[in-house]
Amino acid sequence: MTLIQRIELYEQLMRLDRPIGILLLLWPTLWALWLSSVGHPNLAIVWIFLLGTVLMRSAGCVINDYADRDFDGHVRRTRNRPLVAGKISTREALLLAATLSVLAFLLILPLNSLVRWLSLPAIFLAASYPYTKRFLSIPQAYLGVAFGFGIPMAYAAEQGRVPLEAWILLLANVFWTLAYDTEYAMVDREDDLKIGIRTSAITFGRYDVTAVMLCYAMTLLLLAWVGWRERLGIFFYAGLCVAGIIAVYHYTIIRKREPAGCFKAFLHNNWLGAAVFCGLLLNDLTR
Repeated sequence: MTLIQRIELYEQLMRLDRPIGILLLLWPTLWALWLSSVGHPNLAIVWIFLLGTVLMRSAGCVINDYADRDFDGHVRRTRNRPLVAGKISTREALLLAATLSVLAFLLILPLNSLVRWLSLPAIFLAASYPYTKRFLSIPQAYLGVAFGFGIPMAYAAEQGRVPLEAWILLLANVFWTLAYDTEYAMVDREDDLKIGIRTSAITFGRYDVTAVMLCYAMTLLLLAWVGWRERLGIFFYAGLCVAGIIAVYHYTIIRKREPAGCFKAFLHNNWLGAAVFCGLLLNDLTR
């Protein structure tokens, strides 16, 4: 195997060929950076969090494939992943995950001590999430905390503290993650039932679509609460309205529970996150 082929396999293992996970992790972090800095984030901090998001999401994907290596071969969508197919060894995967995590930690060393301390639970959450599918009925809630832990870290970096708004924003991200990752889990529900993995799509059962829409509603309500506490203007709420319209559109493509439609809705959440951020951006530009 050539070096180029080996690098391509690592890219697949880290899902760099599928950036949707990076975007879904990035949007809440950007929300927090803009809110905590009142629209004027430190550019060096922004770059640190951008690179850290890519590194930690990549590490999380590697750990996920390592944890699920005995299950992925039984799922149509994942059976050809490099680790399952034997193209990359488990030792290589662990070394890659460790390297990515260390690089992410080195990135935040110039920041204050609170950020560095918060990075420890962030790493633990990312590393432990894949194993929660064995015993938690709704592991997507745990994923929401893991995916949103950049929020308190962003506030800590900009303000040196983690106020109530940061935790409300984190809770909003938990509900958003529950919504889009349930859509994702609906794609693999039949395979997951066969192999015994627990997901929110299985737990919610015939109420899965209702649960997704309720989670979207809670996300928007919590974001509106943050906007009220921060005295944000009309453009922020306009962004939330656009996000709400996107959520309603998702209902139209998941209500029949067809795998292709559910996966399309999952991918489309990038635009929901972007709508909220654009509302924040316009709010700050028009102050």
